[in-house]
Amino acid sequence: MERIYIGMGSNLVDPAEQLRSATLALAQLPQSELVGVSAFYQSDSLLPGQPRYTNAVAALDSTLAPLELLDALQSIENDQGRERLERWGPRTLDLDILLFGDRLIDEPRLKVPHYHMHERAFVLYPLAELAPVDLRLADGRSLAELLNACPFVGLERLATN
Repeated sequence: MERIYIGMGSNLVDPAEQLRSATLALAQLPQSELVGVSAFYQSDSLLPGQPRYTNAVAALDSTLAPLELLDALQSIENDQGRERLERWGPRTLDLDILLFGDRLIDEPRLKVPHYHMHERAFVLYPLAELAPVDLRLADGRSLAELLNACPFVGLERLATN
């Protein structure tokens, strides 16, 4: 089994409930075990005019192949009403593979480590709740380095999941 970290985000239709439902769905994935889920965080959208996002990170141990997992995650998104009308539009649920063991993946449908995760506090701080302190990405960067370069600005840690 490989440890996989999945970013979760929502800014439509009760975002916290969307993340709770996604967590239940992740726990049901075949050949997989949900190991943990970070606290939920709220942040402003990267694009103006969109509702605030609620984000978290889940840790999953799985024997699924990367594209099998991607297909399963997209099925969960679809089941929760995800519409892909525009690339950066608001969404009921977004599930992104952030890290897949120590793999570097460069497929047309999947890039791991997830692009721009190093710039996104709403990814790094929830990830740090679950990942080992000495976690290194497949490209050699440490999580500690990424956190030092990405301040906890604009994030609000929610009291409960």
